[in-house]
Amino acid sequence: MSGGRPPEGHYVQAGPIRMHYLEFGKKDGPVVVFLHGSGPGNSAWANFRFNHEAFAKAGYRVLLPDMIGFGYTDKPLDLGDYTLQLFCDTLMAGLKEMGVSSCSFVGNSLGGGVAIQIALDNPDFVEKLILMGPGCLEEQDAYWTMPGIAKMMEINAAGVGRETQAQVLKLFAYDDSIITQELLDMRWAIAQSQPKEVITTMKTPELGSRMTELTCPILTFWGHNDEFMPPQGKEKCITANAHSRLIEVNACGHWVMIEHARMFNAASIDFLEHG
Repeated sequence: MSGGRPPEGHYVQAGPIRMHYLEFGKKDGPVVVFLHGSGPGNSAWANFRFNHEAFAKAGYRVLLPDMIGFGYTDKPLDLGDYTLQLFCDTLMAGLKEMGVSSCSFVGNSLGGGVAIQIALDNPDFVEKLILMGPGCLEEQDAYWTMPGIAKMMEINAAGVGRETQAQVLKLFAYDDSIITQELLDMRWAIAQSQPKEVITTMKTPELGSRMTELTCPILTFWGHNDEFMPPQGKEKCITANAHSRLIEVNACGHWVMIEHARMFNAASIDFLEHG
């Protein structure tokens, strides 16, 4: 890592964009794709730097793509709004170029919504879903009523800068000591090249009512103190199908995979291996 920036890995052409990704583990192992959440300056590395090694050691081919508009991936303004379909289409094009014909997804927040949409549209492609506070379970307006998002909007109204970024990131965690200078630096470094439209034009559908259409095994993690995700989403995840499981974690905000990384890694790998 250089100057607080995330590490730089590989690039593929993903439809109309150039997509960046990091890769770890066995080239011929079962594929696990980690999908990050949204927010200014986010990247796959910022979300999953405490997780990839455990999955790689367990024998998986681990892929950490930066979705369109994030990380080192292109952030175009000529493709229209940042819709969930745009995230899904470009990701699937990138995964095809990476040689992925099927995988399990690990998705946080927006990444969870992307994983759900792809599983609905391509059930044969998705083996298992691991979701952490997944987005897109409610109508978009419902998220604006959540206290974490209200506080975030209030802070950002003063203007986005290094200081406001730190205040915002602290809203995501139960114990804000995990918001290290390293994390602040890597998010700020990426935010400099990220147009505000990536966030302001983001449009997501309500997928909660379609969760029962999913047939793959689903493991959902939910932080008990998550102030960003409407809590009724838990019921939609746990009742999706007979293979759905949910782990609710006390003293945890929106980032289970960071705040309780060891537990998250162990439970997720057990789920992938044994269902």
